[in-house]
Amino acid sequence: MIRIPFLTRRLRDYSLEPLSANDSPAIATLHQEDFHRPWTDGEFASLLEQDTVFGFVARETGRRAQAPVGFVLARLAAGEAEILTIAVARAHRRQGLGWKLMDAVLRELHRERAEALFLEVDEHNAAAIALYRRFGFSEVGKRPNYYQSATGASGALVMRRDLR
Repeated sequence: MIRIPFLTRRLRDYSLEPLSANDSPAIATLHQEDFHRPWTDGEFASLLEQDTVFGFVARETGRRAQAPVGFVLARLAAGEAEILTIAVARAHRRQGLGWKLMDAVLRELHRERAEALFLEVDEHNAAAIALYRRFGFSEVGKRPNYYQSATGASGALVMRRDLR
């Protein structure tokens, strides 16, 4: 079999670490890739200072001081959790990184004995919806005109996964 290097897709390896307020500028930059109204580094820092908020950042392994290529931010209060936001750099998609980030959140929530995890996802984001369904999420509601973009508004699906 002959392999043509530029056509062969190489899966990358990533390390996951807990998010800290120091990551705020980098994840704010990453957030800008996918959101019409991205959050600022100050908003991320403010969230990460709250005791109920946690998350994980992904970096490509083997590179010192590598900028984040993905992250997830979640909140846990009174046994219920929600994904606040998740983003993966376009150049790093389809590498299983979204799966790894969601898995890290679920592991933390199991350690904390959370009962349920909620999230909102754009009703047109088929890739994200498929990922969440593979994790056992089901649709429990809708929010019309939840996401704004330059071309208009789209609704959000509210999804839930029971953790017990």
